[in-house]
Amino acid sequence: MAACLLGSIAPDFDLLYFYLVDSCRHHHHSYCIHWPVVWLGLLLLSLLWLLWRRGGVAIPAVAFSASGLLHIALDGIVGDIQLFAPWSDEYYALATVPALHKPWWLNFFLHWSMGLELLICVAAIYLFFKNLRKQA
Repeated sequence: MAACLLGSIAPDFDLLYFYLVDSCRHHHHSYCIHWPVVWLGLLLLSLLWLLWRRGGVAIPAVAFSASGLLHIALDGIVGDIQLFAPWSDEYYALATVPALHKPWWLNFFLHWSMGLELLICVAAIYLFFKNLRKQA
């Protein structure tokens, strides 16, 4: 579980560089840590490691990289990702969040895609309490 949680936020570690070093000059989704090929590569290497070692640290490595890849997939809904980087600099998103409200974050909060985010959170809370009841 710890590997999943860490992997799910790992692509956004680039925000440290974005704010502290880059001074917000480039969209943080342009950094290589947000490229799908990076997370697909990590997942492939982790799966090969799992096949070779049959367990151990390879299991959390698969969980970490799969969660990172899921983060990138969810970013691609409205977050503009470079789907084919490093071979293409073009950004892709399934939907666009129109700039209708101020402050800027309210546009994302009131967009339909927030419902998907909330659905994921509700499902996680449900599963947590379901498993908690099983253990009692």
